[in-house]
Amino acid sequence: MAWTETYNPLVWLRQKIADAAVAILTKPLKSYDLHAPNDLASLRRHIRKGDVILVEGNERISQCIKYLTQSSWSHSALYVGDEPLRRNPQARSEYLKLYGDDAEFLLVEALVESGVILSPLSRYRDYNIRICRPYNLSAQDLAAVMDEAIANVGDQYDIKNAVDLACYFLPVSLIPARFRRQALHFGSGEPTRVICSSLIASCFARVKFPIVPRYEQLPDGTPAAVPRQGRLWPGFRRRRTAPLPAGVFHPIPPWLVTPRDFDLSPYFEIVKFNIIENMRFDYHKILWAEELTPVQIKKGA
Repeated sequence: MAWTETYNPLVWLRQKIADAAVAILTKPLKSYDLHAPNDLASLRRHIRKGDVILVEGNERISQCIKYLTQSSWSHSALYVGDEPLRRNPQARSEYLKLYGDDAEFLLVEALVESGVILSPLSRYRDYNIRICRPYNLSAQDLAAVMDEAIANVGDQYDIKNAVDLACYFLPVSLIPARFRRQALHFGSGEPTRVICSSLIASCFARVKFPIVPRYEQLPDGTPAAVPRQGRLWPGFRRRRTAPLPAGVFHPIPPWLVTPRDFDLSPYFEIVKFNIIENMRFDYHKILWAEELTPVQIKKGA
């Protein structure tokens, strides 16, 4: 490699700017409000491979993403369980050494500071999370989604273009509503540089599973049927017809999908795994703070 490529001051400066941006964006906030404690044992029982975990993060970048998407969710991860261990037995001992028992419960996620990595499910035990399950996803397509997700492990997070990151250093209220979704798409354009939700959207796009497609009503006068080929016997085909739906769907590019979209999508179920289910919820049994004396509250603390 030439000296100018190795010691290019512009490359060095760009990397320093990117490093500084990552340090600022990933700095944790001083306070975080956990709405309800997560039952990790229950989560492990109920979660399935292919589920999307939405996270309300506790970093500065989380606040920006939440505002830009007008949502509580700032991060998303795909649950792959023990698939990496099953597919790579040689690395099994490495995973067990890194994560212990959590190696059976792994996520694929894209993090600003680390790129696309495998993380233990327990990482988000103390965060507000939501489980979104793709409805009626076939076993064959689930395997393809797992293939795509695991193949992306090791890719980098898209922070190459420092100009695109500049929007995070300005008051986000200055970004017009129509540009907020686009503001989340960093501009390197390289296929191995992804953000968290675009990574997952790409996995589902591989099997054409919808997240938030754009719906278009068909114009009046559209034929009610389209020809399809149906085989009666070898060498002879008969034309069959099938009714068209009232409209057609246009896919949204994966890089424009945000964590919020999995929550709003009608094609993903919301899975209730938390303590309410185990309690057989009865709101009469809730212990409200106002019912306790100051002494009891102090002892509880």
